[in-house]
Amino acid sequence: MPYNIYVTRKIPQAGLDLLPPTFSVSVNPFDRNLRRSEIIEHTKDADALICLLTDVIDRSVIDSAPRLKCISNYAVGYNNIDVEYATSKGIVVCNTPGVLTESTADLAWALIMSCARRIVESDVYTRASLFKGWEPMLMLGQDVYNKTLGIIGMGRIGRAVARRAKGFNMKVLGYNRSPQKAEDKDLWEQVDLHTLLQESDFVSLHLPLTDETHHLLGEKELKMMKRSAILINTARGAVVDEPALIRLLKQERIAGAGFDVYEQEPFIPKELMELKNVVLLPHIGSASIETRTEMAVMAAKNAIAVIKGQEPLARVN
Repeated sequence: MPYNIYVTRKIPQAGLDLLPPTFSVSVNPFDRNLRRSEIIEHTKDADALICLLTDVIDRSVIDSAPRLKCISNYAVGYNNIDVEYATSKGIVVCNTPGVLTESTADLAWALIMSCARRIVESDVYTRASLFKGWEPMLMLGQDVYNKTLGIIGMGRIGRAVARRAKGFNMKVLGYNRSPQKAEDKDLWEQVDLHTLLQESDFVSLHLPLTDETHHLLGEKELKMMKRSAILINTARGAVVDEPALIRLLKQERIAGAGFDVYEQEPFIPKELMELKNVVLLPHIGSASIETRTEMAVMAAKNAIAVIKGQEPLARVN
């Protein structure tokens, strides 16, 4: 009997091409995320599952797949998977860390620049034929050069963001909940969370969503930020208390924010959509051709390795 691999959404072809022809491979043919009932139906005979961050792989899915040996997440995060339960069932959970570090750091910087210099707002203004010539007060934004950047979460992506700040001659403050290795310590100063929030002109989030980080930035913490500060979130939406942040943005108690992720994704509150001092992106932190292809290759290699009884490239549990 051949090994069965189910892929919950079409991924770049380079990853699919790696799956051996001796395996039986099925891919979701629809250009949409699957419902839980559909995932359960298609994984009941699967030996490996390649899934997305948007797929909830909980007990009901795991219990419906008695042959399952590997859950290979096409993402660096894995809060969509009940890892503890998978582990109890002897199922290996994998992810794709490292390959999306630089592209996500690039996007964080794109949001920093877009928010600071009102790039999206200026584009809309210009396309509406409102530009009548140079004006001394038109679309005034903020400088980035020589400012202070606070990075919450000094893992791979956080440190990559810090490296880019060097070209802007920025002071970089870093906060990490766990003890931090000495990597790139010449580029940033480790501080507590309150100091970072109070002193930073830009605050960028780069930490996973866990029970401990859920609403790490609530109303109390957000009010510690400067009125002129800009918050950037390319991590996970629920790290921030989204309703509290919206209230403070509406009051201009915080100058602006750039979002690539949302608390109840893909739902985005209407109040947030209507704000002019925000830039909203559709979760595209890793969305470069090169990075998404590398993610597909790693996800496939993880699944193949586990099925063959080998150690995968990136094991979570």
